[in-house]
Amino acid sequence: MAYPGYGGYGGQMPGMPGQGMPGQGMPGQGMPGQGMPPHGMPGGPMGGPMGGAPPQAGYGSYGGGFPGSYGAPPPAANDPMWASFTAIAGQDGEVDAEELQRCLTQSGFTGSYAPFSLDTCRIMIAMLDRDFTGKMGFSEFKELFTALNGWKQNFMMFDQDRSGTVEPHEMNQALNTMEGHNASKHESQCYRVSPQSLNAIIKRYNKGGRIYFDDYVACCVKLRTLTENFRRRDTMQQGAVTFQYDDFILCTMSI
Repeated sequence: MAYPGYGGYGGQMPGMPGQGMPGQGMPGQGMPGQGMPPHGMPGGPMGGPMGGAPPQAGYGSYGGGFPGSYGAPPPAANDPMWASFTAIAGQDGEVDAEELQRCLTQSGFTGSYAPFSLDTCRIMIAMLDRDFTGKMGFSEFKELFTALNGWKQNFMMFDQDRSGTVEPHEMNQALNTMEGHNASKHESQCYRVSPQSLNAIIKRYNKGGRIYFDDYVACCVKLRTLTENFRRRDTMQQGAVTFQYDDFILCTMSI
């Protein structure tokens, strides 16, 4: 739902259909020696909305608390992404930024594009780290790859020559075409930012006059997260909220 007077500004980052990893046109390399399939992340529905309010129920603990008899496999074991997750998760059953970066690099998710930086992997986790542990569980892991597939497909629409970059003037088009389905509210939403905000985004994320895939994803992560934080506080959907100072710092510095 667009905020009044904002022409769609503040809309949710879209949800793209789960397509597994790697995405369209980007060959995967697999993760040899780590129990992962030889062709990148498994295909099939990956679940997890692209945005919207965080789930009300907490995520189940990894490796325990499952119904059924003792020793029964967890329900997630039937999920095609479960093996990929357990191959990189630490002993605590969660994934940190370094483990995520290793997964994305070794699986060949970015294809011919440069691998994701550690900083970008950190904010990917922060985007979904609703309990502020600095890590992500399996449900968050699946939600992240749903988002990444959508952003990659959107980026490739404008990177026609597969140079791994887009022109600054294409950034506005990219943001405006990020439309998707908000599963929690059953409506289509997209971003509409002002020219001033767009100019600030381009200045922040361009390198040598072009925007690289890693920076593009970092921008998408931050835009989605800050918008979600704003929307949760804009209960009347008026496009305006009042922040306490500490709340403002929490919303902006955690991402």
